[in-house]
Amino acid sequence: MSRYAKITDNIDWGLICTTFAIIFIGLACLYSSAGVTNPPIFYKQIIWIIIGTLVMAVVFIIDYRVLMYSAWPLYLFVIITLLLVLMFGREISGARRWISLGPMGIQPSELAKITVIIWMGYWGENKKHIQGYGIRELIVPAFFILIPIVFILAEPDLGTAGIVAFIALVMFLLLGIKRSTLIVLSMLFISVMPFAWMSLKEYQRLRILSFFDPSRDPLGSGYHAMQSKIAVGSGGFAGKGFLEGTQTQLRFLPEHHTDFIFSVVAEEWGFMGSTFLIVLYLILITKIISMGTKAKDRFGSMLCFGIAGYFTLHIFINIAMAIGIFPVVGVPLPFISYGGSFMLMNLICIGIILNISWRRFIF
Repeated sequence: MSRYAKITDNIDWGLICTTFAIIFIGLACLYSSAGVTNPPIFYKQIIWIIIGTLVMAVVFIIDYRVLMYSAWPLYLFVIITLLLVLMFGREISGARRWISLGPMGIQPSELAKITVIIWMGYWGENKKHIQGYGIRELIVPAFFILIPIVFILAEPDLGTAGIVAFIALVMFLLLGIKRSTLIVLSMLFISVMPFAWMSLKEYQRLRILSFFDPSRDPLGSGYHAMQSKIAVGSGGFAGKGFLEGTQTQLRFLPEHHTDFIFSVVAEEWGFMGSTFLIVLYLILITKIISMGTKAKDRFGSMLCFGIAGYFTLHIFINIAMAIGIFPVVGVPLPFISYGGSFMLMNLICIGIILNISWRRFIF
């Protein structure tokens, strides 16, 4: 019998079921927050889920090691698209983050997150003879990671730039950084914080200050955080019920279909529904990390751990932002928040993990 004969036997169906359970919850939340008043948003999300599922299937079929040989072309493609965004991108609320494709748009910075994971995995695979990274060994990869981060900051998109930087940091730590180098880099990071603060735009500084005291500008920079906490708290233990959230339905909660969609979950489904969603996320991340420990090569392991970090950062920051323990930075919730590019990238990540999981049985 061919080693490919029982393909379905080695597919991680648990990962697939967990993923689509979260997607189903996301569609329910999106219908509640925008489906009634703005149906095109809801239907666009369904279209992107279908497209993403098809792309996920293609990614699953193609050997994931092809990504290692495509690391540089992918990197160059991302740099070009980020430049195109800055020059010709559609401007929304003072930011250029999207390239219009007819009725839809794509956000190249979302692709940058996945590309950084692939490129770092490629770099780690080719430099696996290095036992501990020092300053000298970090200069070249740090330079190439910094380029897309700078372009994303120029859009401006502080949240996405921070996510890319943290993903790179996580993967550097996985590769192994010397303790002395960590100390030096930590001191350097602390020393540049004042300059980083001054380089922020005014509205970005206001968001951070409002995080510490939302009441200082309750109708401006602190409005999002205050309304989100009201929505989360009003949900109580069991929630107000589907389509019954007053903060959501009466539109007091801003960005309720994107950045603050977890507040919709908490308001309508309460502590029980929020906990159930978080448990699903924990199962998802645990499965991805487990797959990283079982992968047959270092590149596969690096991809798994990088994707686990990608999901973990998004989930933590978004939920922490909704409950008021993190500044408002505009980070969406995986498989829940509205966004075509984001949904597509999330499903591509799942396709990569399924690929790594399946192929450990055939080579």
